[in-house]
Amino acid sequence: MKISTKGRYGIRLMLSLALHYESGTMALKTIAKEQDISEKYLEQIINPLTKSGLVKSFRGAQGGYILTKHPNDISIGEILRILEGSLSPVDCVDNPMCPNSDSCVSLSVWKKMKDALDDVVDNISLGDLIAEYKAK
Repeated sequence: MKISTKGRYGIRLMLSLALHYESGTMALKTIAKEQDISEKYLEQIINPLTKSGLVKSFRGAQGGYILTKHPNDISIGEILRILEGSLSPVDCVDNPMCPNSDSCVSLSVWKKMKDALDDVVDNISLGDLIAEYKAK
């Protein structure tokens, strides 16, 4: 399984918002410059994050975006699932309607892979990334 640029850039976008959490809103143009990502592409990424309720937008001269929760309360898994959908390595893990699921021996491998990935991304928060960022 590969995480697309949408997921990778989404993590970077959210990290920028997390780093400026105490400072108020942040313009997408500023994030684009800070992260060296196209502003147009960030517009596509910010929409699902706003619709999901993780990010709030404000219009006007002092407008921009802000996290709706503390960075410690937003997991990387939550962000990735919003932007990427399921993190399952194969569809049959999420869709048990497969006619071979009762006899498929490889299904247990795919489930273990999904569980391991979920365990990693669900136990790393934006707060953890901030600490790592500041340490570097």
